[in-house]
Amino acid sequence: MTTPLYSLSISAQITLDMHSLNNEGGEGNQIQTRMVNIIDQQGQLQNVNAISGDMFKHIQAEHLFHIAQESANLPLCAGCRAFNANRINADSEFIARTKGMSDAATTDELLRACAIDDIEGVLITEGNRSIPRKSVIEFSWVVGVPGAVETDSYFHVKYAQERGQEQRAEDREATQSSGSNLGQAIFHRPASSGVYAAVCHLEVARIGFNDIAQKYAIDEEQRALRTRALLESVLYTYLQPKGAMRSTQAPHLVDFSGVVSTSSSPVPAPTVSPLKKDTYHDQISNIKNVLEQIAPGAVEVNLFRSLSEFAEIIADIIQTKTPYTLRYQ
Repeated sequence: MTTPLYSLSISAQITLDMHSLNNEGGEGNQIQTRMVNIIDQQGQLQNVNAISGDMFKHIQAEHLFHIAQESANLPLCAGCRAFNANRINADSEFIARTKGMSDAATTDELLRACAIDDIEGVLITEGNRSIPRKSVIEFSWVVGVPGAVETDSYFHVKYAQERGQEQRAEDREATQSSGSNLGQAIFHRPASSGVYAAVCHLEVARIGFNDIAQKYAIDEEQRALRTRALLESVLYTYLQPKGAMRSTQAPHLVDFSGVVSTSSSPVPAPTVSPLKKDTYHDQISNIKNVLEQIAPGAVEVNLFRSLSEFAEIIADIIQTKTPYTLRYQ
């Protein structure tokens, strides 16, 4: 027997060792890792390593792209079939077909034409228009827990046996102060290790829903297929966190624990930041108990202590839940 799935939230702590998934650029021969300022549990300002939510959203979108490619039942626009960052804006046939249509009618066409644009969101800007489609999935920054994360810089040398005279001169100038041999380029790479807090929220009920017309543009079967693909892509995102420098600094995913909360009616699936590392899972469970008095049976909370337990929870949700249908006139 299946139950409705209105929304789903993930609050988790990820232990990653020796990764460099997200950087801000370079200064000279030093790659700069991304750092952010946050307030810790004691109300003190802390500067910690972080991975942007944009990075995790891109990882999830790429997994969804591969899932959709293998499924004959998930439509993709021409832009998304090529994994073009412009998405449906790169689909000239769609742009021509919807020219002169109202925003509501254009959104209906978008939702029918492409599962990725439906789920990931897009802003239609072609044809002198500005029609937004809000994403149904949201990622927080993946932020290092203060006192439990560290970033170091490591020395590397690139050696080229045959180089042009101009390049040799540049190498000599760059490495002269270190006494290096000609043809060696010295640089420094960061690597971070620690416990990171991650939050993800899925508005499952909005899959296929036209926010302008306030109605669904696709049938229940297609909504169920897209929901399954979305949940699979989220699972794969945490199974394989892609990003920068993976060719030689693929992260060691040491631990993954947290809470998956779901709701079966218009009650938000509760989440509390895992930056409150000692109490966040207890707070989510307490919120669930309070919501039980308001909307009995609407919220479920599942704790997991490993990546395998997380996979089991997501697999069970895929098999036992169907997307909630919003009421509209």
